[in-house]
Amino acid sequence: MEASEASHQIIADLLEARTGQHLTESRRWRVNSALAGIFRAHGISNVDQLVCLLAAPPGGPEGTDLAQEVVEALLNNETYFFRDKPTFDQLPGEVLPELAQRRRDVRRLSIWSAGCSTGQEVYSLAMLFAEQAERWEGWTIDIIGTDVSHRAINTARSGVYSQFEVQRGLGVAQMLRHFDETPRGWQVRSDVRQMVRFAQGNLLTAAHPGRLPFDLVLCRNVLLYFDRQVRIDAFERLARAVMPDGFLMLGAGETVVGQTDRFVPAQRRASFFEPAASPAHTAMRKIA
Repeated sequence: MEASEASHQIIADLLEARTGQHLTESRRWRVNSALAGIFRAHGISNVDQLVCLLAAPPGGPEGTDLAQEVVEALLNNETYFFRDKPTFDQLPGEVLPELAQRRRDVRRLSIWSAGCSTGQEVYSLAMLFAEQAERWEGWTIDIIGTDVSHRAINTARSGVYSQFEVQRGLGVAQMLRHFDETPRGWQVRSDVRQMVRFAQGNLLTAAHPGRLPFDLVLCRNVLLYFDRQVRIDAFERLARAVMPDGFLMLGAGETVVGQTDRFVPAQRRASFFEPAASPAHTAMRKIA
């Protein structure tokens, strides 16, 4: 194995150890471009030199955060408001009304966005509730977003986005209704921000970010970066985080079929899944 190949493997192992993400051969092409900023910042020119810095004793002149810098640079933080809109539209159209019916006595909904990246998904959820304020009057809506990336969570907490970012997935009317233009960028308005909170979190080490369980968990386009065993473990943690009559929402290209027996597809709802022990699924099995 050539030195550069061995160095790429060390970087891949670091990413997997910290985040669970498996850097497949097909994704390794982007390592050098993703790390270009780190190369410039540390005055180095290739992965071999970077690995040497990573191996330096803690407390050296390079500091102790280089490994985290590398991990942050390699994470895929692709996201935008109301991503996969046909799938997302099922939330206000079907899923949230059904959850409202199930929670009509307690008038509370708890939602977790796992792998929320820079926060657009979380704020999209909050906008749904803000746009139906009369429908949800008197309800407690708790929305939390978590991500393994400290950098992404800091951006999410700020609620400030560039012109390009707010135009991805938002119409002009929505943008003007929910954002204020500031010298730093477009700031999510306070009535939306007060519904959400963010925390750094890792699906490898925690089943949930605090309050448990949730009525709805969104974990979209996260599990596809895990290898099979890590994905199975993540589904176990997610299963413990979803109410028996709640929902799990995955990405448009993701499924539980052949991946886990803890969830089953929700009837007539693409990308939504229910705990296998849900009351509805248990009743269906008894009928069958």
